[in-house]
Amino acid sequence: NIISFCVFLAPMPTFYGIYKKKSTEGFQSVPYSVALFSCMLLLFYGYLKTENGMMIITINSIGCAIETAYLVVFLIYATRKSLISTVKLLVLFNVLAFGVIVFTTRFATNPGPKRVAVVGWICAVFSVCVFAAPLSIMRLVIRTKSVDYMPFSLSLCLTLCAVVWFFYGLLIKDYYVATPNVLGFIFGVAQMILYVIYKDKNKQVRPMGQPKGEPVVATVVDLGAILEMQEKVGMEIGVVLEMQEKPMVAGGEADGGGEKKEEVAVKVICLDLDGDKTVIPSIG
Repeated sequence: NIISFCVFLAPMPTFYGIYKKKSTEGFQSVPYSVALFSCMLLLFYGYLKTENGMMIITINSIGCAIETAYLVVFLIYATRKSLISTVKLLVLFNVLAFGVIVFTTRFATNPGPKRVAVVGWICAVFSVCVFAAPLSIMRLVIRTKSVDYMPFSLSLCLTLCAVVWFFYGLLIKDYYVATPNVLGFIFGVAQMILYVIYKDKNKQVRPMGQPKGEPVVATVVDLGAILEMQEKVGMEIGVVLEMQEKPMVAGGEADGGGEKKEEVAVKVICLDLDGDKTVIPSIG
């Protein structure tokens, strides 16, 4: 329970950053929505168990409160698109799906071991989903070569938590608790490996003598690539455009017969807002 509590607290720096910047940036709500749903299911499962249920009830009650707080912060500062998708996810899983599960198991199964077994299997499946939810973040890390949205502390805590709950489930012979944590351990280790691989690849060294806070300039040919990157990454890329006209000679320049045209040179300036580091996305 202590380690699980640390897992629930691990995203706090992330949400403090969201609060400070008043923006969710590229963070996604999926892991927290799924985690809340899993806590609700495990709380129901612990309630149905006649023995060894108090540990499950205690930590998942705390988990429900913490995950709800995270989602409230996310919804306050999310973009309209993220807000709508998060609300849909919460309604689908935390209201409809949970309601169907509770209603079905309460009225379609007899009280006792059979009901506990049915809810246990459901909990096992969605516990796997909790561990698999960060796969979307891992995919984002691979595509952007940036670990900004996959905190190492969370991956480490998830791995430790999976190990401890596996042995706990094994000792009390509750395989609905033990089995999903095997995959939890695998996913946690995979996240830490990704972090080690990509932790330095998104940093650009600032030239010596350049003060913090000054914009770092990058040039691109196709502005459409920025919009494409923004759509793929799921975050807004703040840019300042400087447009400067300069003459050019098109066609037949060698023989002097070319027609002079105006070319627009565009600079894309990625502002270093926090003064700590500048990340210029790789726009192909």
